[in-house]
Amino acid sequence: MRIAVLKGGDSLERGVSLRSAARIELALTGLGHEAVPVEPGPALVGRLREDRPDLAFVALRGGGEDGTVQELLEILEIPYTGPPAAACARCADRILAKHELRAAGVATPDWFALGEAAFRELGAADALGELEQRLGFPLMVKPSHGGSSLGVGLASSWFEVPAALVSAFVYDERVLLERFVAGAELTVGLLGGEVLGTVEQGVAEVASAAYEALGCAGFAQIALIASGDGPQTIELDPAPDLGESGALPRAAAAAGIGFEQLIGRIVELALSPAGA
Repeated sequence: MRIAVLKGGDSLERGVSLRSAARIELALTGLGHEAVPVEPGPALVGRLREDRPDLAFVALRGGGEDGTVQELLEILEIPYTGPPAAACARCADRILAKHELRAAGVATPDWFALGEAAFRELGAADALGELEQRLGFPLMVKPSHGGSSLGVGLASSWFEVPAALVSAFVYDERVLLERFVAGAELTVGLLGGEVLGTVEQGVAEVASAAYEALGCAGFAQIALIASGDGPQTIELDPAPDLGESGALPRAAAAAGIGFEQLIGRIVELALSPAGA
């Protein structure tokens, strides 16, 4: 099968994407497929029309998570790996994702969302006192979009909030102010809707519920906090790092699934009718 591996791009996570794609290409070749490396850019649609791959393996980081590339692939009628475009869009927007999780009854820390315009035009800074009462300190400040820790900060007091907001606004015009939850940070990988590796039952249930609430399919990675009140969902990554240091390949290995086998399973899921 001819498989286009979408990689690189011009985001700050370009290097992560290239390293991940290199492993994916080797695995695809080992499985007997023809791996065709493709970088996104103005000529992407023309390149895909020319190559006409049987499948696109989305290995982009910092650009492959928001559903834009997936929408183009759907227009071109090229199957692709990972969750559908709509799910990617929900996962990529931290604020939208939390609304969806809360609506589905999936545990996630309390939050408020504010736009830069609210501070500039509506005097939102005057409401920070109420914010403290509702969320307490410390609290997390995050840009709405972003699959990494870029722009994410911890404010331990009211005096640290302005600087944290400025940092977050560098990356997005809307920010998430989220209650800080103490506990162990957990990363859970799912493949075909099944939790990989040995995970405590309560955590596995919450991870599966979050995966379903955001409409994921194929595979995804979920960050949670194991708090005293139970597992709290932090965010979902629909295009996780599949490089050597990636959490999902490590979880697969713990479940007895080698990397080549993992890539083969991802390809199978992308070509299945429901995408699992």
